[in-house]
Amino acid sequence: MNNKSIIDLWKKYKSINSNAPTDYEAWAFGNTKEMADELANLVLEGKKTATSSNYTLYEIDKDPLPEIGLHNIILDGDGNAVAIVETIAVEVVLFDEVTEEHAHLEGEGDRSLRYWRDVHEAFFKRELEAVDIQFHDKIPVVCERFQLVYKKQFD
Repeated sequence: MNNKSIIDLWKKYKSINSNAPTDYEAWAFGNTKEMADELANLVLEGKKTATSSNYTLYEIDKDPLPEIGLHNIILDGDGNAVAIVETIAVEVVLFDEVTEEHAHLEGEGDRSLRYWRDVHEAFFKRELEAVDIQFHDKIPVVCERFQLVYKKQFD
């Protein structure tokens, strides 16, 4: 994680948005450099305006769920800050109840629900196996929608 790029991007955002909160989080999508780069690019292109995560891991780690108004700095695969998004909606639904609309908003693959289920089932299985929990289609999923509020100016 490149802390300087995170701090610099946040300062630039704050300089044009005096109402921005003081707190933010910084993270990359996925679990590989390639996935982080691909998904960060989808955010920058405006194609990705939603994400989903495994609710069970929030419980295990005792982490709070995302909240409306939360600002996140999105990192690329090298840990560099490339965008800032603001959470605009959060809901917890069962895996098999994630909607076609949410799958489309995630912007990945062909944007279909089938594609979303295939890639997220594989991803969630790996996450759950690491904590000795079996995947099933009734696991709770945190579905988060966000809007791009600032992006790094590339030279």
